[in-house]
Amino acid sequence: MSLSNSQKRYLRGLAHGISPVVLVGNKGITPALVKEFGNALDQHELVKVKIAGDDREARAEQIDQLATSAGAEVVQRIGHVASFFRRNKDEPKIALPK
Repeated sequence: MSLSNSQKRYLRGLAHGISPVVLVGNKGITPALVKEFGNALDQHELVKVKIAGDDREARAEQIDQLATSAGAEVVQRIGHVASFFRRNKDEPKIALPK
């Protein structure tokens, strides 16, 4: 599912008020972390993730790896925090604009 610019803008506004739910530590992306990230996306649809580390390129790779492993869309990246969205097929919670 690809998000339009207006949908991303809307989701960025919603993500502004939430805190990071998933924290990626020094071990990086593990299968357990991907599972918890998927559960958080199923529950909330819009999730913030905080990534440790000083290397900008490594953080970008981890963000991309999380998105592809969970089938989520990256809504926004700011520093060490990224916001992800994945529609819950059974019970959608967030109504996206057209």
